[in-house]
Amino acid sequence: MRQLIGHGAIAAVASLTTYFLVKKFEEKRDPVVMPAPVMPAKWEIHPPVDFTVAAQIAMPAVVHIKTRASDVPAWHRFFGGPQDGSDDEDARAPFFGQGTGSGVIISSDGYVVTSNHVIEKASRIEVVLYDNRSFTASLVGADPSTDLALLKINAENLPYLEYGDSDALRVGDWVLAVGNPFNLTSTVTAGIVSAKGRALNLLNDRFRVESFIQTDAAVNPGNSGGALVSIEGKLVGINTAIASITGTFAGYSFAVPVSIVKKVVEDLRTYGKVQRALLGVSIMNVTPQLRKERELPISQGAYVGDVYAGSAAEEAGLQSGDVIVEVEGRPVRSASELQEVIARHRPGDRVKVKFYRGQQPKEVSVRLKGRSAEETRVAEARQGTTISKLGVVLRPLTEKEKKELGVEAGVKVEEVNPGPLKEVGVRKGFAITRIDKKPVKSVEDVEQVLSDLSGGILLEGLYSKQERAYYAISLE
Repeated sequence: MRQLIGHGAIAAVASLTTYFLVKKFEEKRDPVVMPAPVMPAKWEIHPPVDFTVAAQIAMPAVVHIKTRASDVPAWHRFFGGPQDGSDDEDARAPFFGQGTGSGVIISSDGYVVTSNHVIEKASRIEVVLYDNRSFTASLVGADPSTDLALLKINAENLPYLEYGDSDALRVGDWVLAVGNPFNLTSTVTAGIVSAKGRALNLLNDRFRVESFIQTDAAVNPGNSGGALVSIEGKLVGINTAIASITGTFAGYSFAVPVSIVKKVVEDLRTYGKVQRALLGVSIMNVTPQLRKERELPISQGAYVGDVYAGSAAEEAGLQSGDVIVEVEGRPVRSASELQEVIARHRPGDRVKVKFYRGQQPKEVSVRLKGRSAEETRVAEARQGTTISKLGVVLRPLTEKEKKELGVEAGVKVEEVNPGPLKEVGVRKGFAITRIDKKPVKSVEDVEQVLSDLSGGILLEGLYSKQERAYYAISLE
């Protein structure tokens, strides 16, 4: 105890001496006026980031998905729970037969996008809204190659998220992850984009497309299928995976970019499955070793290892050893980026591909193909026929579109060019069912009807079951 007191006394004397020395020094020192710091012109001062607006926009549009498998695994008996054959379905639900995840409402009439692995092999899909209303969802379609699925619930006037621009995201941009981790509903976490174009070899599909947005926003089991949202409250990705050795968040999460989500959703709504466009090459990243071995003039790109016989690439003249660096004006720095940009297109689309052959830059136009003859046939039908008299491209309605619109036949406006229909406000997607009260079942019907008419005519059709439209146009 005395030792402690002695040390305290010494410390007190030392502090007192220091105080007087400083005081004496300050009394003798002349006052100094410091100039205000000057901020370099190139620096910008940004206000603190506010996440509240984006969170308020996103939360009502993110749903909780609960699934029930077609049967409860037999091995659950070893861990307790009701025996197989129980009539109490709800009693069986907590025992391995039920899964949970998240989803995002993308339209006011009840379309919900989620991860394919959330609903895969489910016999029943329940969607619980932000306001706790519950609906049984139907599966519109799924795409294992991107791990995306589209659901539909019978509801109207729902809050939904608008698509953002995942291409415009920069490494370092703030994003929010919104979902239901561990059944904790409407959970919002924040982080930054830490990388783009990540390939993880995660998806077990021959035609897998992996070009994930990597973030450090905390994502855990139950977040799958939830929203990755920009600071403006726009949907920029669907959360699908985490990098972890424990099964819980360990620093990095991954989302499918909305550039892919939009195309997959449109295909599933229109055709019931994804129309996958293929270039027909095997590819790999340009590495320092590969660059040295092959004496490549560039350090980034998608190196073509092989060109498949009969493929779009072969028909366009691409060869093994070429390095693809750009598609449709978008730079390609890796194999995953090439996969992503091709995945945005459909069979039949033409794309401009820039590449290096040896030391020489080249460019070629490639007409993409599908995985099967059926996809090629659908692609050709989708291209439609140009009706110069109307200034539009028309194609027949698919069986799925007929069912959704509640009609037996019609033709769809695939493209609107300068002409009489554009002048009266016809939009892409309009389904024409009658011209001057005459039903039209095919593009040939439209051409036949128009050949017998002149002057003013009346077009009837629909944009949706709830939106019927009439247009009076002049053919003069």
